[in-house]
Amino acid sequence: MLDPGPNDLARCHAYLSGRVQGVGMRATIQILAQQMKLVGWVRNMDDGRVEALVQGPRVEIERLWKKLQEHRAGLIATLSQIWEPVGTEYHSFDINP
Repeated sequence: MLDPGPNDLARCHAYLSGRVQGVGMRATIQILAQQMKLVGWVRNMDDGRVEALVQGPRVEIERLWKKLQEHRAGLIATLSQIWEPVGTEYHSFDINP
């Protein structure tokens, strides 16, 4: 089986740690994701991290994380990514409670 290409659809489940709550992180992720035509959601976690599920072209998801780290330099200590099978349940990018 061939590796997926950069424009193939992908799904990334990500966890951000650092000073990521109370600083507009979810809104920033939502704005960037919407600009890139990505779908999914973002939410705060009880342990202080931010969790996001992002789906779209892999190259755009990777660009999202790069732009986020540029826009929010110094706030994100770690960004953990888990690549998952693509689904069809998301049609927009939302902030979840």
